[in-house]
Amino acid sequence: MNPASSPAPLQSFESVVADALSRRDFVRMGLGSLAVGFFAGSASAEEAATTSLFGFQGVPISSNDEVKVPQNYTPKVLYAWGDPVDGQGPAFQPDASNSADDQMKQAGMGHDGMQWFPWPGDDADRSDRGLLVMNHEYTDQGLLFKDGVEPMTEEKVRKSQAAHGVSVIAVEKKDGEWKVVPSKWSRRVTARTPMKLTGPAAGCKHVQTKADPKGQEVLGTFNNCASGKTPWGTYLACEENVHGYFGSDAADFKPGDDLKRYGFSATGAAFETTSLYHWWKHDKRFDLQEDPNEPNRFGFVVEIDPTNPDSVPRKHTALGRIKHENAAVTLSKDKRAVVYMGDDEKNEFIYKFVSAGTYDPANRESNLDLLTKGTLYVAKFNGDFTGKWIPLVHGQPGLTKADKFEDQHDISVRTRQAADAVGATMMDRPEWVAIHPKSGKVFVTLTNNSSRGEGSSKIDEANPRTKNSFGHIINWEETGGDAAADTFHWSIFLLAGDPSIPPVNEKEPKVNIKGDIFGSPDGLTFDPRGILWIQTDVSSSKLGQKDYKNLGNNMMLAADPETGLVRRFLTGPKGCEITGLAFTPDLKTMFVNIQHPGERPTENEPSHHDDPKAVSTWPDGQSGGRPRPATVVITHSDGKVIGA
Repeated sequence: MNPASSPAPLQSFESVVADALSRRDFVRMGLGSLAVGFFAGSASAEEAATTSLFGFQGVPISSNDEVKVPQNYTPKVLYAWGDPVDGQGPAFQPDASNSADDQMKQAGMGHDGMQWFPWPGDDADRSDRGLLVMNHEYTDQGLLFKDGVEPMTEEKVRKSQAAHGVSVIAVEKKDGEWKVVPSKWSRRVTARTPMKLTGPAAGCKHVQTKADPKGQEVLGTFNNCASGKTPWGTYLACEENVHGYFGSDAADFKPGDDLKRYGFSATGAAFETTSLYHWWKHDKRFDLQEDPNEPNRFGFVVEIDPTNPDSVPRKHTALGRIKHENAAVTLSKDKRAVVYMGDDEKNEFIYKFVSAGTYDPANRESNLDLLTKGTLYVAKFNGDFTGKWIPLVHGQPGLTKADKFEDQHDISVRTRQAADAVGATMMDRPEWVAIHPKSGKVFVTLTNNSSRGEGSSKIDEANPRTKNSFGHIINWEETGGDAAADTFHWSIFLLAGDPSIPPVNEKEPKVNIKGDIFGSPDGLTFDPRGILWIQTDVSSSKLGQKDYKNLGNNMMLAADPETGLVRRFLTGPKGCEITGLAFTPDLKTMFVNIQHPGERPTENEPSHHDDPKAVSTWPDGQSGGRPRPATVVITHSDGKVIGA
């Protein structure tokens, strides 16, 4: 699919990895760590790796329908799908009979990326109240409606659109219990909320539509996966698999190459199955025949100001149009904003944006424009463990008019095609990016890639396993320790998986986890201490099956980035994904999102409305009407810091 250049022939992986470790990790990690290092075939390596970062007793692998955490910790549901956004609105109806208007005032479905913000006017360190902002990525259509998906109606489309987007909620600890409370900042952002386009593509021909001939204003955001938080106190919601909401019933419609590059089709196929949304049947802006430019207005990073409920969210086209996972923000040495991003699909790329302007802690208004102008780069991982950031700038080799790129606006809309043209490295589903709070080292989850080793998806040093079913985590250090540098040095932090499952190619590196095993790393977050929290997203079709037969439900683990020790902190209920993570400033409260509990093994097929509890009854139990995604709050019984 991607015409990126193939890597040069490789030397043996044993020699490659040994060379990489000898040059960097061997000295840093020591002989004891290396003894259980890159080629370890067993997960019983914890005794050789220690940590001073965390001290909890890890929980075992679980296939139970519950959230399990270490001894002396308690998980409690805080904000589930259908709960009122202000703590006072329309109550959730267990039979899913809430209307679209109700849903506008309630928690959406598919809880995903999440960030904590100080309560406006409070000291930034206050930890008994604040604002939580979170994404609602997508809906389980079979659970969303009382009578199931069919027939699809305008009311159902409106309810589905209202269940997507973002929640801004106020939370407070009262009498020892965390609760959602009313506030003037509480609101929902949905697939119908007015937004503005900024950056190179704003106003260009690619984003002009019948309803918006100037190409400046967009209705809504959806399929918001993970998130980001800026130093100036705004929230970044990242649009990912937007293709599944568009389609056309026109007999003569055929998507062009640019639409195909992003997965758009006449049937609205998402995740390689038939679409369940069918929004275009009752909202014509999603009809690819009726409004062919509308899909070009989605696939961006959306900036939301949680402290200003009257502010208009903005889609920043300067950060590129891809299937955004998250947006990890830091500052360069000269105070420019730097945003790292992964494009979550097999054989896609890792990006970096560097702002033109600089951050001024005394001028928030000026900071609000930092993501509107700058340079977008895509990563090239070399076989000698160096890397280069290739600028996606019009006029550069491969990005000229002769290469069919008209201007910078063209690159902002056709970002994947631009990355193809400059020969960036195709990665094994790059997802969350996390930046170490002290060293500035950057970590990225590469969730899996069943097509690695096929066609143009060559085995290379950064993606070293054929049909990579378990995934891995890669990291790099920017040259000179400057986030704005155009070169870096990289290494593989760990190769995930079950050591009892032999690799496809015995000559390739094996699972090397030091501690508790897992597969398909997705969510990735550093807390201020430097603990790396890893969340998994094994698809429902794979949970408990084949390569994943021994790994149970999805989970969250803590890792020491220096010693490599990994310990399991949480396991989730049946059919769920673990995603989204936030802490209070005192680190005594953790917020975690449980997404799509009860999802069926066929994944994108609807959960049957006549048997919604077939897979899971979490969190309401047998007395509830159906499983619900939810935010869980976790505390220690003695009020200790999480993980200490």
